[in-house]
Amino acid sequence: MSASHDHADSHGSVKSYLVGFVLSVILTAIPFWMVMSGSFSKSAATLGIFLFAVVQIVVHLKYFLHLNFTTTEGKVNSFSFLFTAFVIVLLVGLSIWIITTADALMLR
Repeated sequence: MSASHDHADSHGSVKSYLVGFVLSVILTAIPFWMVMSGSFSKSAATLGIFLFAVVQIVVHLKYFLHLNFTTTEGKVNSFSFLFTAFVIVLLVGLSIWIITTADALMLR
């Protein structure tokens, strides 16, 4: 019985999900306010949105996907996720670069 309880704890608790949800709502509301208030320049709002998006990604990884570097299993899962994200960024980025270069060469 305790083994199933330990398994449930490794996947998060209601408290951790609520903390993640509240942080996600706050990290969504702040950039929304930045844009809707109109008190920030376009470049400042863009930078703010980008920064809050990165923080929100970290919150989602920690509170919803439970990726951490404190345990051996967590390190393996985190590095697997980071490698997968790196491959996807390379695939998408290089594809855009190839398509853009091919388009530019065809216009000559």
